[in-house]
Amino acid sequence: MQTLDRKFRFYSIDQLRGLVIVLMALDHVRDFWTPFSYFPENLELASPELFFTRWITHFCAPVFIFLTGMSAFLYESKGNSKATVRNYLLTRGLWLVLIEFTVVNLSWKFSFAPWIFGQVIWAIGVCMLTLAAYIYLPRKLIFAIGILMIAGHNLFDGIQAESFGAYAWVWAMFHQPLFVPMFDGAFGIFFAYPLIPWIGVMAVGYASADWFCRDPQNFSHKAIYTGLAITLAFVLLPFTNWYGDPAAWAEQARGGLFTFLSFLNLQKYPPSLLYLLMTLGPPLMLLGYLQNTNSRLASPFGRVPFFFYVVHLPFIHGLAVLFFGITIGSFDPNWQMQGPDFLPAGYEPSLLRGYLAWAFVCVVMYFACRWFAGVKQ
Repeated sequence: MQTLDRKFRFYSIDQLRGLVIVLMALDHVRDFWTPFSYFPENLELASPELFFTRWITHFCAPVFIFLTGMSAFLYESKGNSKATVRNYLLTRGLWLVLIEFTVVNLSWKFSFAPWIFGQVIWAIGVCMLTLAAYIYLPRKLIFAIGILMIAGHNLFDGIQAESFGAYAWVWAMFHQPLFVPMFDGAFGIFFAYPLIPWIGVMAVGYASADWFCRDPQNFSHKAIYTGLAITLAFVLLPFTNWYGDPAAWAEQARGGLFTFLSFLNLQKYPPSLLYLLMTLGPPLMLLGYLQNTNSRLASPFGRVPFFFYVVHLPFIHGLAVLFFGITIGSFDPNWQMQGPDFLPAGYEPSLLRGYLAWAFVCVVMYFACRWFAGVKQ
């Protein structure tokens, strides 16, 4: 493994990470500022604009988890020992799980309700804990394990958590999104991000980084051609409707555009093979392109992504409470998370309102991230 200078940095990684975290903010603004009475993926009711507002944010979690694996390898390649990398992954992973179940959950709910979510920060944290063990294996074996998790987990889609009885929570944690009640229903956890495919994505990010990054001069070409190959696989494989996603695409009664949307409407929880091909191929091509540019526009977001995540959620949520309190008289902080039966009187969804709120949040967070990046440095 080539040793990189400790001051060397792939700015394209910061750029891509910054871009996807800004897209993630769009999804969270949609949740709090313009929830609809149906899911954006509902092709019988949703408009193309609403569908794509949700769809474009699908790239966030796969890219972020893949880049986390790649960044762990780069940290190791700057002369840090396996033990140092292991300790970093363990401490950082545990910290992320703790933050998910405390600060992040409180930011979503603005209450201490007796249930919690296990979402993307939880998934990243546990993936880092797993990677702390994997780094001692040969990189080719790590890559093979990761590919097997990504490509093979859909073979188990027919297995339901209920078949495990009292241990249903184990299957929920690893493969099937499920709310798991505990302590006779007094408490519960919703595992929204089952771990198996996400562990595979981070493992592949780590194991492939040596090939991508050992020669920074060829990094761009490798990323572009690999991304193109993954994207072509995504385009070709669904036509068989044979494997890769639990729901086959189908011709839609609303016309050809909605049939195309059906082609893109893939399972995220847990991410199917086709979902991961769709969301990792184009970003890899973009990563290669960004390596050849001098742009640093998104770098402030990408250099302090954890700060962005922890701050933007309560900021978006708090602004929404204030806005709807003033405009329709509802200061209830939880109605957006409770479903269509709890939409307050006078509320109407508006994508325009959502995009304006997103733009405002991004501007404020840009300056906040620039400030914090300077403090951190």
